[in-house]
Formats: sequence, C-alpha cells, structure tokens
Amino acid sequence: MENVINQINHWIQSLPKEYNSMSEIEISNRPSPNKWSKKEILGHLCDSAINNIERFVKIQYAEQPYVIQSYNQEQWVVVQNYQDRPLNEILNLFQTLNKQVINIIINIPVKKLSYLCNIGNNHQKTLEWLIQDYLEHMEHHINNQILIKNND
Repeated sequence: MENVINQINHWIQSLPKEYNSMSEIEISNRPSPNKWSKKEILGHLCDSAINNIERFVKIQYAEQPYVIQSYNQEQWVVVQNYQDRPLNEILNLFQTLNKQVINIIINIPVKKLSYLCNIGNNHQKTLEWLIQDYLEHMEHHINNQILIKNND
C-alpha cells in the first residue's frame, strides 16, 4: 500500500501545478459535446474519491462480500456543475478528499486488505485490489485526458 499512498500524495501535490499552468480555455474546453472538459474530469476524480471513501470504510466492517454499489458518473458531474465552478474549489476538494483516502488506507489493518467485495456480476475482489484500482483509475484519467495537450 505504500506505493499507492506515495502516488496519491504525488498527485495531491502535482495536479494543482499542472492545472494552474493551463489556460481557462484548455481546462474548460469539451473535446466534443459528449466528452468532459479537464475541469469536469477533475470533478469526476473527486466523485470517485467520495464513492471510494465510503467503500474503503464499509468493506472493513460490513458483511462479506461487501456489494459495491455503482453510481451514475455522468449525472454526478452534471448535477455538481463542475464546468462552472472555480478551478481552485475543485482542486481543493480533490486534495482534501485524497488526503482522506490516504488516511483511511494508512489505518487499514493488514488482515482487512484481504476482505472481499463484489464488484458486479458476482466478481469478487479484495479491498487491496479495490484500492489499487482506485489509483489506476485516477492515473488513467490524469495521464490520458488531463495531461495531454489538446491540439485544437
């Protein structure tokens, strides 16, 4: 888990610098009508943190396998209106939520990392896998959508 903690800490520190080096047009532009802007992607990462904080906590005490409830990602982004919110608010939210994710991970007893959760279609994974997947999901969006330069 140390690597996951270090990587999340890395993004807590570096992502604000990356965003602050971009123009308002670059962070607000939607590549197409049905694609999120870089601002909305950051909001989506906040939503992911909110949902996973709940999962990381509940898996530790709920009956196993804990059943992961999905959420409507598109609606979360729309309803919270990340597109029209000030960037610094979304960045602060990202940092605060991910500091909480780290706090939870640090405090998980090793034996609980093997606790099971049902991720859908009766596929069972461990809490440790879910935490790793959280980081992979975050880095997918950061590396493939946020950090790439738009050529428009």
